[in-house]
Amino acid sequence: MIFSEALGRLEELGRSAVALLPGLAIALVLFGIGLLIAKGVRAAVRRAAELRDASPGSASVLGRIAGGVTVLVSFLVAASVAFPSVSAADLFNLLGIGGVAIGFAFRDVLQNLLAGILILLTRPFVIGDQIRAGSHEGTVEDVWVRATVLRTYDNQRVLIPNATLFVDKITVITAHDKRRLAFPLTIGNGDDIREARRVIVEALRGTDGVLAEPPPEALVTGLGAAGVDMTARLWVDPPRRRDAVDALDHAIANVKEALTAAGIDLPYPTSQILFHDQTEETDGDRSRQREGWPAGKSPPRARWRVLREDDATDRRAEERS
Repeated sequence: MIFSEALGRLEELGRSAVALLPGLAIALVLFGIGLLIAKGVRAAVRRAAELRDASPGSASVLGRIAGGVTVLVSFLVAASVAFPSVSAADLFNLLGIGGVAIGFAFRDVLQNLLAGILILLTRPFVIGDQIRAGSHEGTVEDVWVRATVLRTYDNQRVLIPNATLFVDKITVITAHDKRRLAFPLTIGNGDDIREARRVIVEALRGTDGVLAEPPPEALVTGLGAAGVDMTARLWVDPPRRRDAVDALDHAIANVKEALTAAGIDLPYPTSQILFHDQTEETDGDRSRQREGWPAGKSPPRARWRVLREDDATDRRAEERS
């Protein structure tokens, strides 16, 4: 009886397998079509990323991610066709539970991955741009899915996590064609401000690399301790670091030579140190205390000398008594 029962179960399993064969065949066909679609999606995404100036490595990674998502969707569709008792909702629920577990385990990795994809899609900067992120500044060499490769001006490589770039503030130095530079200077209090302004602007206009439009300018920014504080401003194109440094170097040298030739003073801060040991007889008397400066030709005597003379006077008085 046990043998006949087992044989009956095998026959039932066989009938069930035979009944599943059409669904399995259709599922395999669908999965094969999904693989072909995934291949096309991978190539299309890679091509689209390259057209948006993404590096070959980044474009390949984006293509693989898109292809993997397409394969996963194809597998879920094929599984729901092959096993009708298993609904697509069950598969997605299982996938969601697994995704949450993976998300907790690889939170930082997935955060940088998503940020890298968004950076490649939104393009806040492109490869070759010069950016400033926190204390780092340099040229973007590549945008990986996990990090952005930055080459500093002293030829060092810095890897900045994409999540940091996506969340924090960054400055894209080469976002526009033109860039404004400025440097401070000080002229003497007795110099003519209008003449100094004219000399500075003419010197800037004659500097290589300085644009005529927008025009250079010299602005008064305050009255400092050494003289009249001014700021010279100029525009350069292109805005890259090397060109900006060269233009600023020539501009400062030309302005200095022009001001010197025009007889305009370039003062520097000076200090006077007054020594006062506060041991004079006039200490505490604000009407007589000299506070370091000689009070005419007869400065007050030192306190020690006054005390010594007072002691001598007291001794002579005692001796006479």
